[in-house]
Amino acid sequence: MPDQQSDPQLYVPRFNVMDADDVRPFVASVATAQLVTVGEDGLPDATFLPVLWEGDRLVGHVARANAHWRRIVDGSRALAIVTGPDTYVSPSWYATKAEHGKVVPTWNYSVVHLRGRIAVHDDPAWVRGLVTRLTDRHEAARDDRWHVTDAPEDYIAKNLRPIVGVELVVESVEAKAKLSQNRSDEDRAGVAAGLAADGRDPSDLVLP
Repeated sequence: MPDQQSDPQLYVPRFNVMDADDVRPFVASVATAQLVTVGEDGLPDATFLPVLWEGDRLVGHVARANAHWRRIVDGSRALAIVTGPDTYVSPSWYATKAEHGKVVPTWNYSVVHLRGRIAVHDDPAWVRGLVTRLTDRHEAARDDRWHVTDAPEDYIAKNLRPIVGVELVVESVEAKAKLSQNRSDEDRAGVAAGLAADGRDPSDLVLP
């Protein structure tokens, strides 16, 4: 994995830098990204898509009917944004509110930016391989796993035609986890309790 690099477009205070060992597992757990590219006319395009991060490649597919892939300039720079759970944090949850009242609202979230060169793969064999790997990844935990080969071959071929593959060669990684790291243990415990009371799982939204 490329080293995390400073990026003027992603503000990451030092206490919000995601641990390097956590970046790939985070992307794998989210398993989706917003792919952002800029066409020759200078206008940006964005598409939400399922992804796999394999070595230095982030791969996915888009609908053939989506004009985005036709506007991609092969070899141009692109950005994939992977976002985890996020939440509003009420200042009323902080223990320090009762001490001095000097608290304000904020938002907790985690995000990874992957930047690199983009390529389009309008090739049935490439797309089939990707769909097979994506399917295997998401079916792996199921007792009754579904495999691409479970469906008739002509049916699979028919359903592969409406999609096109995309591949981002990752050149830089920027990862941020804003999980109340700058607050006291008591404040973080208050945030966790507040989230739980609101029916949210605090495990991915605030450090223990």
